[in-house]
Amino acid sequence: MKGIILAGGTGSRLWPLTKALSKQLMPIYDKPMIYYPLSTLMLAGIREILIITTEDDLDLFKKLLLDGSQLGCKFNYAVQNEPKGLAEAFIIGREFVADSKVALILGDNIFYGSGLETLLKNNRDPKGGIIYGYHVNNPKRYGVVEFDESGKAISIVEKPDHPKSNFAVPGIYFYDNEVIKIAQGIRPSERGELEITDVNKAYLNKGKLQVTVLDKGIAWLDTGTFSSLMQASQFVQVIEERQGLKIGCIEEVAYKQGFINEIQLKKLAAPLLKSGYGEYLMNLI
Repeated sequence: MKGIILAGGTGSRLWPLTKALSKQLMPIYDKPMIYYPLSTLMLAGIREILIITTEDDLDLFKKLLLDGSQLGCKFNYAVQNEPKGLAEAFIIGREFVADSKVALILGDNIFYGSGLETLLKNNRDPKGGIIYGYHVNNPKRYGVVEFDESGKAISIVEKPDHPKSNFAVPGIYFYDNEVIKIAQGIRPSERGELEITDVNKAYLNKGKLQVTVLDKGIAWLDTGTFSSLMQASQFVQVIEERQGLKIGCIEEVAYKQGFINEIQLKKLAAPLLKSGYGEYLMNLI
């Protein structure tokens, strides 16, 4: 399975913070935001990843993440000229995906919790599509899943005025290779975007969509507003200071997944010692 991180968009809901800097490069406590979705894909065992961003931000992402070889991964880069919807990621990345299965994660989504790694790895071989449902207070902001009495998903609606449930679809999706053909066949919505909800509907109509409800042990945070950006940083700070363990530490994930060895981890840690981040990496050894 390959992975795609969609880190484009204008970030206009966070202006002026993001007028000159991509949202996904903003700090979430002690790391750039993109470290969190990147670490999630790596936790799933995915090592070949396409990062889609804007032309203005492309060089900054390359400077931060390089080609991925330092983490035992392979990073590719592509440009989304305009924010035309999440499903466009599969059109932009169709040559990258080729005949593989693919996971898409949004560059501003953070996942953390007990059993997350196992859950992710169990979904690396989808026969159709696999998405999640997560209980939220304000489902109007998201794609919303409706379930029947047996717990089977029966509808998905994007940003509904009258949600039929409180279960939002978080920004991580697993698909078989048919997603490329499906994405190429959907029409722009009234917002002028290629909606990921329409991709999920296509799988649902074929009877090939699995929706797993995330339990209370897993936290999902998105960072699309000033308050949610601050809350995400505070969440990471509290957990890290309380437990002494880092969230979204890509070097740690690479080491524990066996992508890199001790010598490579020490090399990554050396220039980061002054901040304390490198000391944390050295303590892993």
